Parts: sequence; structure tokens; C-alpha cells
Amino acid sequence: MATHDPSFIVDDDIEVPVPAAGEVWTVGAVVVNGGGAAFAQKRSPDRRLFPGTWDIVGGHVEAGETVLEALAREIEEETGWRLSRVRRFLGTTTWTGDDGGGLRHEADYLVEVDGDLDDPTLEWSKHSAYGWFGPDDLDRLRENREPGEFLIHDLVARALAERPGTV
Repeated sequence: MATHDPSFIVDDDIEVPVPAAGEVWTVGAVVVNGGGAAFAQKRSPDRRLFPGTWDIVGGHVEAGETVLEALAREIEEETGWRLSRVRRFLGTTTWTGDDGGGLRHEADYLVEVDGDLDDPTLEWSKHSAYGWFGPDDLDRLRENREPGEFLIHDLVARALAERPGTV
């Protein structure tokens, strides 16, 4: 088990990448409610990276931060919720954004959080909406994306299909 903030649990066998010097890393959290729907927020239309698209909670790993510390920080900053448990490592994706920022590596996790899931505290300067997406409405996560650019849709679909037990 990786070293982490003791305020949250990390299930056994969770992979935690260690960014190499000079690499840009991001993290993503798939939060699933008791009804089996995943949380996503819509990026504001004036955002430089992926404007007007649906996204999971996450962001860049800052200097001196571990991947899991970044995950906990981003969840709290973007929703007001607190990371309580890292349930599953969903994988690493390497991608290049549409903002000219170059190559990024992203580690994504299925997580549990503490807080009012019906009332996230969004960063409204960065996001214009939020929603809960179950298996029947995942196609909405493809809005404003080109074919082949369905990272968020595919990630959430996989997380819902592979969800261990009750989250």
C-alpha cells in the first residue's frame, strides 16, 4: 500500500504511479453514488483546455505532491467533498490536450467521498453544470467531443461496469 494521507483509506493492491522528473501528471476521480451513477461536471465554455465538455473531478499533480495527495486535494477543491477511500485504480492514460500544454499522463481512480453528494461546491468559474450519469445516459458524456475523443465516457462506463461491491 502506498504512503498517503491517513484521512483516507487505500484498498490493497492499488497502483500509484510515481511521476518521473519533467513529466506532467494529472489525476481523475470517478465518484459513484449509491444509485450507481457517476458524477461529472461540465467545463465552462471559456476554459482553455476542453471547453464545454464533461469531465470527472481531477487536475494536475503539483510539485512535491504524490498522485494520491493530488487526488484528495482536487476532490476537495472541485466539489467540497473529502476523499474517504480509494477503491480501484482505473488505469493510466497518456494524452495531449487541445491547449498546447503537451503530453500528460493521467492516473484515474474509483473513489468514495464524504460530503453531501446532492450539493457539491463547484468552482463555478471553471464549471457550468454537473450531473450524475448512469449506464443509460452515458452518451451525454460525449457532448462536444470528436469521435475518438471519448476518454471520459469510456472511463466512466468502465468504472460503472467494474465497480466492486457497493460504493
